[in-house]
Amino acid sequence: MKGDNKIISKAYVVFILICLFSVFIIGKILFIQFVDGEKWQSKVAHITTDLREITPVRGNIYADNRNMLATSVPIYEIRMDMAAEGLSEKDYYANIDSLCFALHKLFGDKSASAYKAGFTKARANGNRYYLVKANVDYEQMQKARKFPIWRRGRFQSGVIFEKRTVRLTPFKELATRTIGYEREGVQPVGLEGAYNAVLSGTPGQRYEKRLAGGLWMPISDKNVVEPEDGCDIYTTLDVNIQDVATNALRKELKNHKASHGTAVLMEVKTGYIIAIANLTRQADSTYREVYNYAVGEATEPGSTFKLASFMAAFEDGLIQLDDTVDTGKGWVRFYDRIMRDSEGPGLGKIDVLTAFQKSSNVAVSKIINEHYADNPQKFVDRLYKMGLGRKLGLEISGEGSPKIKDPSDPSWSGVTLPWMSIGYETLMTPMQILTFYNAVANDGVMMKPQFVKEVSRNGKLISENKPVVLNQSIASRETIAKAKKMLESVVTAEGTAANLRFGAYHIAGKTGTAQIANKQYGYKYDQAVSYQASFVGYFPAEAPEYTCVVVVNGPSNDVYYGNRVAGPVFKEIADKVYAQRFDLFKEREPVPNSMAYKVPVSMSGNSKDLHSIFKTFDVAMDDDSEGYNWVTTKTQPEIVEIQRRTIKEGQTPNVLGMGLRDGVFLLESCGYEVKVKGSGTITKQSTPPGTRVNKGQKIIIELS
Repeated sequence: MKGDNKIISKAYVVFILICLFSVFIIGKILFIQFVDGEKWQSKVAHITTDLREITPVRGNIYADNRNMLATSVPIYEIRMDMAAEGLSEKDYYANIDSLCFALHKLFGDKSASAYKAGFTKARANGNRYYLVKANVDYEQMQKARKFPIWRRGRFQSGVIFEKRTVRLTPFKELATRTIGYEREGVQPVGLEGAYNAVLSGTPGQRYEKRLAGGLWMPISDKNVVEPEDGCDIYTTLDVNIQDVATNALRKELKNHKASHGTAVLMEVKTGYIIAIANLTRQADSTYREVYNYAVGEATEPGSTFKLASFMAAFEDGLIQLDDTVDTGKGWVRFYDRIMRDSEGPGLGKIDVLTAFQKSSNVAVSKIINEHYADNPQKFVDRLYKMGLGRKLGLEISGEGSPKIKDPSDPSWSGVTLPWMSIGYETLMTPMQILTFYNAVANDGVMMKPQFVKEVSRNGKLISENKPVVLNQSIASRETIAKAKKMLESVVTAEGTAANLRFGAYHIAGKTGTAQIANKQYGYKYDQAVSYQASFVGYFPAEAPEYTCVVVVNGPSNDVYYGNRVAGPVFKEIADKVYAQRFDLFKEREPVPNSMAYKVPVSMSGNSKDLHSIFKTFDVAMDDDSEGYNWVTTKTQPEIVEIQRRTIKEGQTPNVLGMGLRDGVFLLESCGYEVKVKGSGTITKQSTPPGTRVNKGQKIIIELS
């Protein structure tokens, strides 16, 4: 009995403690609810609501003629607060079928019943931010506002139209790398990156509520701070010429199965860039803009650098245009290396003007080495004074670093100076080469290349980019005059770009053909040499208005000279400019053409047939074919040069430049089934020369 009393006593103690604890908890709840309620409610509100940033509309990018190159288009998400206080059960169930049918009719992506199933599930779950439809355009959004239930507005229906913007380029691929992009966490590219600060605008602010899953929902339609949209920028680009430049470059890259290429057109007096195209070959053999080679790729410029070499010697008073140099048989030794000309037998004794016209490596290197070997620093210093070797300070990021090697460089050797004089052991980007030639066209004044003319907001001018002079005078008037004469003679005389002299206007410029060095293998890999073909110049030659550079890397159809690969792109761009600029048409002296030759232009072909024809018409010949059956001909004003064309058994012959009869005979003799397109001279063959022959295989040849 006594033991039972102890148990009962302990039970009472436990019961009393539980009651006291319960009273304490109830008291605490009442205290929090009625005494500290406002304090905790404010903390909860602070956690679930926040003042969040509103992204402004990004400014547009326009071409010079006001065509839109890049714009921000509004895209909407339609969401719905399924637990909105103003959305009654009666109203919801009376109109939900009509709403779903309207959505089905507008978007057509799913049935009305599928829409209803989604609404039903979201309603049952009390979803406060249910996604109805994403990627809705402005017109669709305006129609959706008038749908059943939603026409009553946000607070009565729960509908939320969330706006965001996407960046579009109406002209698709045109100048895409120059226009560029700006993305969070990614290095800005092109004008989008360079002008990000003015294009971005000023963000606004509004209160939003945090929902489950980390989503944020605007509390009110009104913003605390309204966003200020970004400024618009007006570029220097001409869409029509840009289109021509891109298509002309693409055509030549395809013709020569090249790796990549670039073409840039600049206005002489201002430095404004009128067109810029950069194309890269893809795995499927198409070409796209993926890298801005004009701005970023610094390579050995090759023969286009010879202008700077001769100008340095002119400026230092070391040579004149009529000075002579003996090129011998087309080669010269510098220490353990031999410099060669592309002209097989050599040019013999020629003057400086002819050396430039013919782009003689031997002549240029001998002249520069003779006058600067004892003091190479003088040559380098002169190049720097002419504005070479320094970055241009472009608006667009990623400019390649130029390199003019200095005698103090550990890699400087006895052969550096002669090879440097013809454009090797130096580095320049196409834009830097263009800027130098533009300075020559501009009577010595070097202009900074620019891509943007002005910045404006809502039609009001904010800032203007006026022409910027980088170097008031790269050389004396006398040197500039000599440089212009040389550049004109390359086209109008029997220079390396004589094929570009036909037309109603004169062109001045310089071809370039350089071997491309691979970091690991040098200039040769697997017995093959990779080339860079270029042409840079200005027009009209008498009163320059535009300069243009075209660079093609890795042509692989056995044609790699600048006049044949890059020259046609230059010519097509220039022709388009002339078609637009009627003021450029003036009375000019007739441009020499092949009809003025004393000998007829001939195709390449069978040696015996050609000899028979030339003897019949008493045409002088310079035959260096060494008895080969198949030859290549080159027509000069007074004579026809004949060189051998090697045809190897088991390999696809080179029939470019031949007539139809000879080309078909050679290919069929190898076992090919030949398909012919066009008429005239063979300009393209589908299977590259030197490829192993598979008998019975089809080959397409194109003539023009």
